[in-house]
Amino acid sequence: MLDHPLQDIDAWVLLFSNNSMPILRVTKRRLDDLRAHIDDVDARELSRVIVQDPMMTARVFAFTHSIGSRSLQREITTVASAVMMMGIEPFFNTFNDLTTIEGMLKGEDKHALLGVLQIIRRAQRAADYAQEWAIWRNDVNMEEVRIAALLHDLAELLVWTFAPSLGLEIHAQQLAHPDLRSCDAQRNTLGMTFQEIQEALCRTWHLPELLQNLINENSTNLRERNVSLAVRLARHSAHGWDNPALPDDYIEIGQLLNLSPEAVRQRIGVDPMPAREADGAEVE
Repeated sequence: MLDHPLQDIDAWVLLFSNNSMPILRVTKRRLDDLRAHIDDVDARELSRVIVQDPMMTARVFAFTHSIGSRSLQREITTVASAVMMMGIEPFFNTFNDLTTIEGMLKGEDKHALLGVLQIIRRAQRAADYAQEWAIWRNDVNMEEVRIAALLHDLAELLVWTFAPSLGLEIHAQQLAHPDLRSCDAQRNTLGMTFQEIQEALCRTWHLPELLQNLINENSTNLRERNVSLAVRLARHSAHGWDNPALPDDYIEIGQLLNLSPEAVRQRIGVDPMPAREADGAEVE
């Protein structure tokens, strides 16, 4: 395991590119179950397992690029399409010796594995939100939106997995200094931010341009706002529903979905606000 920051972004990209990304143990178990019934498996069923796991999803896209032309890769923006291009049996032949995150981090600080699993759970929740809102908005391809949300924090996940002590150090800084911006904590520890590493990974692995655009947090495009707000909601609610940033999230999500903030809360499943507070009045 890496216990010190690397000299530049290229070194981080090389580290992640030269080492197979581990996947969740539950993903490996489900893939093994499908492998045992390979004659009955179709691309859609296989993709449903893959898109629950950000690491496995990233591996599929990175490999798809390695076997196809760049022009073809730009057309492949869903896991189901990638699997169909590869073929079911070649897929299982390619991904036949998968390392698990739980096995890789066995023996490390237990907080490291917990941190990785929390990031993955946050990514899964962001993907679920993004997909639900894409369906509500009648998006023609909700899987693209789902995958973009799932992969949004891939660089953070990779740093925590391959350099858990650095992930823990960043987390410790934020706990000790609650007002410290997350990007500053990352730069203090790594000399760069997760976002900068992420952008380099997207370029190097030639992730579909559409997915790269959807990961952009600064766009006013509705699909990209869908992804960005889903990621924000998952992040702000990761430790409960009392984060002071959440009311603004409900407003912006409501603008995206043409719903009131209270309707947004109801769709998410948050306890309704007291009547006067919901109306915007001060609560005595």
